[in-house]
Amino acid sequence: MLRPSLRHSLSQISEFFSPFRRIQIELSGSMYLTAIASTQDGDISAQALTRHQVRRIDQVAIESLGVHSLVLMENAGRNATDAICGFLCDRKKTAIKNFRVAVICGGGNNGGDGFVVARHLYNAGADVCLLLAVEPKKFSPDAAANHLICQKIGIKQTEITNATLLNHVLSLDGKYHVLVDALLGTGFVGKVRSHVVQVISACNRQRSAMTSIVALDVPSGLDCDTGKPSNATIMADLTVTFVAQKRGFLQPDARKYLGRVIIADIGVPPELIAQVRAENPDV
Repeated sequence: MLRPSLRHSLSQISEFFSPFRRIQIELSGSMYLTAIASTQDGDISAQALTRHQVRRIDQVAIESLGVHSLVLMENAGRNATDAICGFLCDRKKTAIKNFRVAVICGGGNNGGDGFVVARHLYNAGADVCLLLAVEPKKFSPDAAANHLICQKIGIKQTEITNATLLNHVLSLDGKYHVLVDALLGTGFVGKVRSHVVQVISACNRQRSAMTSIVALDVPSGLDCDTGKPSNATIMADLTVTFVAQKRGFLQPDARKYLGRVIIADIGVPPELIAQVRAENPDV
């Protein structure tokens, strides 16, 4: 049951759900639009959330507010793309159309976020390739829907389901300017499976002054609650995390894997985030 204050906010719900709600940021003399929230802003989105709280926010948005899960994924991916474009164009001092980008996707909803990012980068003029770490038949429904769109608009893709093929794809230094990590999300706990260990290790080997790694929501292999790295963990230059920082990000062990952290909006009301935090303060 939603609290009265949250029910009252539904009269303005279109403002919160719009994927085009942005904050204007100045970077190197050029403006770009993004839904970035600084971790120093002091608002509710800057407060760290647990894995359980993130799931609960999604659940209430979908079941009580009627926001389709595909809308949340679209908002997340679109706003992550804005953050990525700003970060990369500022760092490399060139337009996004000059970047070669590999988006490395797992089969869950983190992979689905990656497909949305790939589409928007492709539409912005970047040279984009999808690297699929699992077979398409194993995708979650929302990931499958966004993968299909990528196929239909002609984004290149390669399955990297064995080590030999993976090493071939990533073997050339400087082949990609950016690797987007969309392998494992906030649901990850425990040990990384052997094939994904190989994928993560190959990505980390490519990280250099020429090749940046951007993680979506959380670097793959990092436990978002504890901040502990697993047997293989992405070392990101930028982490675009959704809704709020994750509790594990505040731990010393996590810092070297995160790089810069940017928070991206997914289109849920701040009142909902506050309510979930109040209901589950220590979960």
